[in-house]
Amino acid sequence: MKTSKTMLGVLLSISLSTAASAGSFQSYGLNGFTLHVYRSGDVMDDTSYIVESSDALVTLEEPLFKVNDAEFDTYAERLGKKVAARITDYHLGGTGSFSLTMPEGMPAFISGPVYGGMMQGFQRSFGETMVALPSGTTQEVPFESVQQLAGVDYAFEHGAASDFPAASILIGSQVYLTHWAPAIAHASALQISSREAVTAEIAEARESLDSGAVLFAGSHGGVAGRRAVQFKISYLETVERLLDLYDTPAAFRAALLEAYPGLPGAGGVDALAAALYK
Repeated sequence: MKTSKTMLGVLLSISLSTAASAGSFQSYGLNGFTLHVYRSGDVMDDTSYIVESSDALVTLEEPLFKVNDAEFDTYAERLGKKVAARITDYHLGGTGSFSLTMPEGMPAFISGPVYGGMMQGFQRSFGETMVALPSGTTQEVPFESVQQLAGVDYAFEHGAASDFPAASILIGSQVYLTHWAPAIAHASALQISSREAVTAEIAEARESLDSGAVLFAGSHGGVAGRRAVQFKISYLETVERLLDLYDTPAAFRAALLEAYPGLPGAGGVDALAAALYK
């Protein structure tokens, strides 16, 4: 899992003082439910979600840091409805002793050396600012299955082949949740950490467009529309072409910056080039 090892190395270099800060909510009215999006403002740009249907809530990717967890819980309580299910897909968070719904195989991966080692590193770096790790029972959901929770369908499909063995989840046929929200910006080396990841993320982005979703959500980065997904595909196809043309990371970096002048995220292109030419 190259992506997760890269993430571990980068995030553990970040100082404890920037671990968490107050976040913000935004809501989207959709057909049959409301999607509440919580941008944590933490160092990892983690995003959490509440799906509100007529009589209940479903949470996804609850926050990892105490300040965000308290803010998220307060907001959920003010909605005045019971929480029917808590889904942890890519990110462990503050679900306490409540029962969890997770994709098939993810509980074992979380306790293994890659993800487990990452969480231990976070605990050493971030200490008491982090929530206690979940202690509740876990229900594993098979891939290529649909679960109806609080009256909304959740279709669990395999995520990008290069990423954690978690799920891309199509919520109510309208919201496509995966690990990273698409963005009109340069790719991060945390997400695209190998040439194989470029190919895998193109395939996953095409799958997301084919789903018919109108919003594309990430455990990092909030939500975006179809235009951002289309940009992601075009951008990564350009990355593939430049990888075939240039033999060194320096030449690749220069060509990518020339292809996308002024694109946000240019400061991360050095790290991206280094990852792709390992």
